[in-house]
Amino acid sequence: MPIDSPIAYDPTLIAKLRGHLQAEGFAGFLVPHSDANQSEYLPPCAERLAHLSGFTGSAGAAVVLLDEAALFVDGRYTLQARDEIDAKTFSQQAITTTSPQDWLRTRLKAGDKLAYDPWLHTPGQLEAYERLCQELDAELVALGANPIDALWLDQPPLPSSQIKVLDAPFAPLSSKAKRELLAKDLVKARVDVAVISAGDSLAWLLNIRANDVPFTPLVLAYALLSADATVKLFIDAARIDQATRSHLGPDVQIFGRDQLAAQLDGLGDTKTAVRIATSATPAWIVERLTRAGARILPGADPCQLPKAKKTPTEIDGVKRAHARDGVALVKFLAWLQIQAPNGSVTELSAAAKLDGLRAENEHFCGLSFPTISGSGPNGAIVHYRVTKDSDRALATGELFLVDSGAQYLDGTTDVTRTVAIGTPSDEMKDRFTRVLKGHIAISRQRFPRGTRGQELDVLARQALWEVGIDYDHGTGHGVGTYLGVHEGPQGISKRGQGAELATGMVISNEPGYYKEGAYGIRIENLITVVQVPSPQGGEREMMGFEPLTLAPIDRNLIDTALLNESERAWVDTYHAQVCDELSPRLDPSTRNWLAQATATL
Repeated sequence: MPIDSPIAYDPTLIAKLRGHLQAEGFAGFLVPHSDANQSEYLPPCAERLAHLSGFTGSAGAAVVLLDEAALFVDGRYTLQARDEIDAKTFSQQAITTTSPQDWLRTRLKAGDKLAYDPWLHTPGQLEAYERLCQELDAELVALGANPIDALWLDQPPLPSSQIKVLDAPFAPLSSKAKRELLAKDLVKARVDVAVISAGDSLAWLLNIRANDVPFTPLVLAYALLSADATVKLFIDAARIDQATRSHLGPDVQIFGRDQLAAQLDGLGDTKTAVRIATSATPAWIVERLTRAGARILPGADPCQLPKAKKTPTEIDGVKRAHARDGVALVKFLAWLQIQAPNGSVTELSAAAKLDGLRAENEHFCGLSFPTISGSGPNGAIVHYRVTKDSDRALATGELFLVDSGAQYLDGTTDVTRTVAIGTPSDEMKDRFTRVLKGHIAISRQRFPRGTRGQELDVLARQALWEVGIDYDHGTGHGVGTYLGVHEGPQGISKRGQGAELATGMVISNEPGYYKEGAYGIRIENLITVVQVPSPQGGEREMMGFEPLTLAPIDRNLIDTALLNESERAWVDTYHAQVCDELSPRLDPSTRNWLAQATATL
């Protein structure tokens, strides 16, 4: 069943695109799910992949050739893509086993020209295509304009939301302090200027927010951060009122977006050492700097790691946000237990109920992503989005998975709970408990300073592997503070190292299991990295995790025989924390429900 999207799918677009490509002498065109700032959630004007293919997921890419086309997605979107795209037009490829380059290798010929939009790809993303074209004696060609834009007659305009200032106490570290901190690092690295193109980096650095994309208060603009702590900000000046100008101060100069090219050219004139993040900076910017003669120094976005390491004051705010969020979730779960068994609750009404409860919270600024409300087989679609066409009632004997979160001025939340409607089967309890064992293993693990998430990932999967099952998504992603619900550079995944885990980082812990056509299970808490005492006789500085999310785990789905004594103790301790912290905020009826939901195993 197609999933509704704010951007209409145009089934005639691919033929028009092919006609344009053929007329211009191109063999194919790359269509990533991307915008010119490499955002996860895109402004409507950048939803080119959805307009072309019908696929509405937040990660994926298409390759369009003159006679065939393919859509590449990971395991999160396998089922969704199958339901959304026309299989006669696009073949679906699992990107983990068949990369776009693998697919192109047997289709591109010597002399073929493969086109791309340099604003939508980073240099790092293009490297594999460049190697492939060299191997096949083909040519990778950057276009001056995206052909989809010329063919998209009702394409929405660029974002123009008003810039908002984020002041103390929600931004405990001033923009000036952040700029000076980063400038010291640039001086140490002998970098004159760093290009800032990621929307979350820019918002964090300048302590500003906007509504340029759904669900994340990003500012889609560009900035040049100099080693003297000054900034050149490239943005439509009409978006900045006098209060914001005063907030930014004299060390932040405002330029129009159309002035970026000239400023980049000027950096080449002085042989300036320019830091670019190869995984975040648009290739257009790098190509412009290269032509200008600038000395390019590839490196990390200077904002990403400091942004990920929340200060103690920020963590205190995040905890307050999670407590308010937990109240909304507990009220929802209590309501669900009463209403769902009688068949009156659907996926849409459940999502609306939870979203409404969150909206009552102090400092609520919107959802952090569309609520995933999946019952029965829909729960097996990892990033399922319910629509009027796909909506179904929550039925007795099924599982219901709800993955949701909110943006608050003092924190961003993301939590998943799976609950049984009625009596679960033995298989459901077995799978749920194995997922829970993985969740507990991550939660209570101690690890030495310098550990990366990849080294912990196996802990979340071992109980599943014991019976020959697994899940096809990462175990954990970083989370911002009133910013992206997915952020780097930290993560827990078997596919990538990521940054070393450090005190103050917020990360998700979300193992799962998905049985296609039957049910899905995921248990997700946000946790923060803390320093923990080293065992007696230990020689290394040790780190661990502290839970941030406060919400009961469905005890009806736990097979206690599969838990050892320490795992049962973890559940009881966590539930005691949930009950103690949330009960004073609840009405008597909901408080009684929570006491039962968090009773000892």
